[in-house]
Amino acid sequence: MLVIRAARAFDGERALPGPVSVFVKDGRIVGLESGASPIPDGWRLVEHPAATVLPGLFDLHSHLGGDSRDGALDRLPDYSPEELDAVITDSLRRELAVGVTVVRDLGDRDWSVLHRRDRAADGLPTPSILAAGPPITSAKGHCWRFGSEVVGLDQLRAAVRERAERGVDVVKVMGSGGTMTPGTDVMHCQFTLPELRLVVDEAHAAGLPVTVHAHNLPAVEQALAAHADGIEHCTCLTDRGVEISDDLLHRLAARRIAVCPTLGTDPDALPPPAVRELLERIGATREVRLAHVARAHRAGVRIVSGADSGITAAKPHGSLPQAIADLVVGGVSAAEALASATSVAADAVGLGERKGRLRAGHDADLLLCDGDPLDRIDALTAVTAVMVGGTWANLA
Repeated sequence: MLVIRAARAFDGERALPGPVSVFVKDGRIVGLESGASPIPDGWRLVEHPAATVLPGLFDLHSHLGGDSRDGALDRLPDYSPEELDAVITDSLRRELAVGVTVVRDLGDRDWSVLHRRDRAADGLPTPSILAAGPPITSAKGHCWRFGSEVVGLDQLRAAVRERAERGVDVVKVMGSGGTMTPGTDVMHCQFTLPELRLVVDEAHAAGLPVTVHAHNLPAVEQALAAHADGIEHCTCLTDRGVEISDDLLHRLAARRIAVCPTLGTDPDALPPPAVRELLERIGATREVRLAHVARAHRAGVRIVSGADSGITAAKPHGSLPQAIADLVVGGVSAAEALASATSVAADAVGLGERKGRLRAGHDADLLLCDGDPLDRIDALTAVTAVMVGGTWANLA
């Protein structure tokens, strides 16, 4: 029975003036009180007089098998099972160190992250895992070496059935090519609309959500028309540049699709030459990208945060605070940016009844940072403590 007292709080939706006391018992939050409330007999007080307490963060786009170095996706298929498990362990450690307590893996090899999710815990705090398994892709499509190429309706149907039988949390589909897979084209769709509709219909019949990797505008439109639950990247690239109409934003907002723009790239890092050439050719600069995401947020699009973490040295595991900060740079308020990685993210993946908020009955997944991220978002990187299910993590 523990009372954590901090200078202030962000409860997942709004700021709470301090001091704030969070009461934790048996791994759950059992109370939240403002002011210097008295400590009941038998409860232990832990004080963080300069800190802000927040719900643990969600990284909704990660590749735990990625080793956070350039060429990570190329190396992933060649790791031995033991090497891959070691990479996943290190990735989870990096995520936890920045306060991520729920991580959604959107593409593994050989169901490695799914197996890790289901493996008996060793007693040490670790982020909760949501796993998609290998992403469904076309023949030699984006991430084809992860082992799930499909051709035709029958194979698509079988791929969804296999994921349901294995118990994935979400179905990931590569709707367009990707910049990290040579030979694929980010400007073209990998599946037809009827094929994508089949995936969504089969997944929904099995009780599973679907999120679609979509860089080009037609792939985004396909995901909308197929009634996907989420869109990853949602870059809306065309040969004329980035094109996001008010009508498209209205439809995304009306459908409540969870859009994960996968921000969080180190602003000083240079993308690979081929990616840099493409972005320069169509004028898709970082500034343009951040402005478009902020515009989508203002239009009511449900923006969630995920960093595409682990795929390069510019996007290592632990990049989520940068993704949140990028939203603020683009013009989203700090509170709404933090919500994109707490309450909004939790609701988007069906965990809003027990995670993502400081609320009685919710899991005691907590992040304490030095300073006030609502005043200066970079305070989010000054992590002083992380709790998972009522247990403090060792951040050394």
